[in-house]
Amino acid sequence: MNGKLVGGFIVLTALVAGGAIYYLQEYGYYQPATFTKGAEIELTTLTGKAEPIPVTDLQGIDATSSPLRFRACFHATTDLATLTESYKTYDKAVPLNGPSWFTCFDAAKIGDALEKGEAVAFLAQAGIAPDIDRVVAVFPDGRAFAWHQVRPGVDTSSGE
Repeated sequence: MNGKLVGGFIVLTALVAGGAIYYLQEYGYYQPATFTKGAEIELTTLTGKAEPIPVTDLQGIDATSSPLRFRACFHATTDLATLTESYKTYDKAVPLNGPSWFTCFDAAKIGDALEKGEAVAFLAQAGIAPDIDRVVAVFPDGRAFAWHQVRPGVDTSSGE
């Protein structure tokens, strides 16, 4: 009888811990992102200066627990040809999965479009946090998405 109680306690503890971990990863730390009025989304010019671009329908999320949790969806009102002539593109852009409830941001579709050349990635801001860049992907129809990612070439295998 004691073995059943101990086993039941272990199973119950594991279920509660698993539920708590899931909740914290999916919902716990996220909050609406704050943006600076008039400079909600910036891109880096070819000369290296951050410059705001006009956007509409902006929604974003962020968390203080990690600089990599930032995601944003919006519509860029400047056409893609003008953006590519004026701003730095970003090689090796890899959108990171966001929480399932933030439905406007689909990392798999964005990444696939970037690989196929159906969207263009731009450097929004280098060093938003140490070794972390803000990246913006823009589609020809103006749909655009932003996220933070580890700068390509940074070794993250050391665990530091």
